[in-house]
Amino acid sequence: MPAVSKGDGMRGLAVFISDIRNCKSKEAEIKRINKELANIRSKFKGDKALDGYSKKKYVCKLLFIFLLGHDIDFGHMEAVNLLSSNRYTEKQIGYLFISVLVNSNSELIRLINNAVKNDLASRNPTFMGLALHCIANVGSREMAEAFAGEIPKILVAGDTMDSVKQSAALCLLRLYRTSPDLVPMGDWTSRVVHLLNDQHLGVVTAATSLITTLAQKNPEEFKTSVSLAVSRLSRIVTSASTDLQDYTYYFVPAPWLSVKLLRLLQCYPPPDPAVRGRLTECLETILNKAQEPPKSKKVQHSNAKNAALFEAISLVIHHDSEPNLLVRACNQLGQFLQHRETNLRYLALESMCTLASSEFSHEAVKTHIETVTNALKTERDVSVRQRAVDLLYAMCDRSNAQQIVAEMLSYLETADYSIREEIVLKVAVLAEKYAVDYTWYVDTILGLIRVAGDFVSEEVWYRVIQIVVNRDDAQGYAAKTVFEALQAPACHENLVKVGGYVLGEFGNLIAGDPRSSPLIQFNLLHSKFHLCSVPTRALLLSTYIKFVNLFPEVKGTIQDVLRSDSQLRNADVELQQRAVEYLRLSTVASTDILATVLEEMPPFPERESSILAKLKRKKGPSTVTDLEEAKRDRGADVNGGPEPAPASASAASTPSPSADLLGLGAAPPVPAGPPPSSGGLLVDVFSDSPSAVAPLAPGSEDNFARFVCKNNGVLFENQLLQIGLKSEFRQNLGRMFIFYGNKTSTQFLSFTPTLVCSDGLQANLSLRTQPVGPTVDGGAQVQQAVNIECLSDFAEAPVLSVQFRWAWGRRPRLPDCPLLPRVWSAGAAGSLWGRGREGA
Repeated sequence: MPAVSKGDGMRGLAVFISDIRNCKSKEAEIKRINKELANIRSKFKGDKALDGYSKKKYVCKLLFIFLLGHDIDFGHMEAVNLLSSNRYTEKQIGYLFISVLVNSNSELIRLINNAVKNDLASRNPTFMGLALHCIANVGSREMAEAFAGEIPKILVAGDTMDSVKQSAALCLLRLYRTSPDLVPMGDWTSRVVHLLNDQHLGVVTAATSLITTLAQKNPEEFKTSVSLAVSRLSRIVTSASTDLQDYTYYFVPAPWLSVKLLRLLQCYPPPDPAVRGRLTECLETILNKAQEPPKSKKVQHSNAKNAALFEAISLVIHHDSEPNLLVRACNQLGQFLQHRETNLRYLALESMCTLASSEFSHEAVKTHIETVTNALKTERDVSVRQRAVDLLYAMCDRSNAQQIVAEMLSYLETADYSIREEIVLKVAVLAEKYAVDYTWYVDTILGLIRVAGDFVSEEVWYRVIQIVVNRDDAQGYAAKTVFEALQAPACHENLVKVGGYVLGEFGNLIAGDPRSSPLIQFNLLHSKFHLCSVPTRALLLSTYIKFVNLFPEVKGTIQDVLRSDSQLRNADVELQQRAVEYLRLSTVASTDILATVLEEMPPFPERESSILAKLKRKKGPSTVTDLEEAKRDRGADVNGGPEPAPASASAASTPSPSADLLGLGAAPPVPAGPPPSSGGLLVDVFSDSPSAVAPLAPGSEDNFARFVCKNNGVLFENQLLQIGLKSEFRQNLGRMFIFYGNKTSTQFLSFTPTLVCSDGLQANLSLRTQPVGPTVDGGAQVQQAVNIECLSDFAEAPVLSVQFRWAWGRRPRLPDCPLLPRVWSAGAAGSLWGRGREGA
């Protein structure tokens, strides 16, 4: 930057700032500012022949007043006029004022763009730098439209100075982040990659930031950067601190450039063997340097050193192809687990969570289980304790599940309230996933309710009901254990819910013991009745009517309870209606009818645990989801079925507004609620709000747009049929489940769904569909699986055609539904489907 001469000192500005600082009160400051604003306004209006120095001085005063928090509504045109000056200091102040005060929608943007264009064309490196800084600071769409095509030319031009290249690269990065659609990809992309070989490390650093961002969206355009990045990284890590003296930070050569290069390499899979060997040497060198004694005791040295180390470990984890490096990284992180620096302990735990998902390093991570459990008990920082919980969850398998679950249960009693719900979900998932003995699973969940009942969500106790109903060998033990747990003086309401459901279904399995006779079971549950909320009371009333069928000897006692004024005249209409209907059912129905209406709940169909789904929603796709997928690949099985509809009688009342016909994750029905009637049978089961009813659509186009940013949703819906989709994609492979829900009470016949691909699409997309039965019962749903393979890029969507007969032979022809909402690439673009859909 040019030196400022003595004449540019702006004594008037210094005096004004001094006056402001000497003000004794806020009122005095405002008075002085108003006086100065009036003076500046009169100068701008009255003296048309103001020289550049005076304009610069007054514009600086306005800028200072704005920074003090006062509004400035004039002076913008004078700042724009300063841009045409040939003096650096005047032009600098003009650009500074515009960058701070001019709104991106200002009417002056065109004038500013003209001045910027002139400075970019001047080839004066100082003026070009100021113009590029202004573009980056404002970053408006208008500026992107004006200069997005010009800046790449400046960046790759052979005669551009290094400082201007740096500014151009960062300016282009800013425009790409704000308006990516306006930055054209062209010949310059292949030339900008070669900036990684530039002799000036400042240019390399700026270019690496730009290429990393561009490569995340256009990996094929910049894949040649991998070999150049490895070559540059190799030169940095093997050099001495004296070789890169200008870019050495506390004896660490170019640490920030090393970090950026390592991040760039994480945008691509492992390189070719020749390049991979050199990259492996670089990573080994970084790991070796981490073991060396520190060259300085200052924290800046360790920060720079560890920044490169953790980014190198992230690259090792990303490639997941070098067992030796993975184990070495795990051992290095293990040393940080007991480091006195809290940030290092946090980062080590976070990185080891990801390492635990690799088959090469999972066993090495497990060796640190004692250190992690000790951190859980002794760590002061709650965020570090939370990462310790995440790591225990990630390293859990069949060999250590009981130990880890016991440690997490023990910690749960004293855990921070902010993370208790997450711990509860993780314990519930692990207990289910690795339950070889279902007695242990039942004990664990009941212990979970006892220790942290307030944080046990409905998904958890729904899930334990699913497991018990689906496992004959667990039913008797569950009934006995729940009965004993309910005898405690104080029971959490969730335990009462589980006890009501389990005893209502399987209380007969323990009724032979005099200590748990039918009357004792009923009295035990009824003693909790008055302490519970309305939904739990509704569930207990359903349990009582189940007892009438299971234990005729307590029928009179139960009828007396149902007949009492507290039930028949209850202020809550749901409880009142249940009591009336259950009493009438127990009075007029024969034994055979009771046995039919109140028969035992059938097993639930197997599907993904609702607890795991909730944990994924809570933690986000980049954490739990990846770990769970990795564990599933290692063969861990999931027990149990879907969330249950709590015990109810067919004669009960009001339909639940959250009926989940398609079974794709909506909230289960209200406890003890009935099956919904056919009138309002289907809801939008993909909605974030489980009770939000899906709007009827006359055709598929109304719902088509939602699949740009969601993998689940309702594709089509009318008064007859709802079609829903669940899909998952990995690289160029995908699996889609299509759910057809019959919204009527009439059976669909000759049900024929067909996936149609045009001739051009068949060459690019392979679809293998599972056949569907020819009938769909009223109020039922069927599922069709579709395996998808993308062979090459395509832009046309396959079409789903559905035909069927219903109601006296009418055969409706539904509108054709496009399935895939956008272009899907067989290469890197296809991977976006599995990574959060960045393009959506």
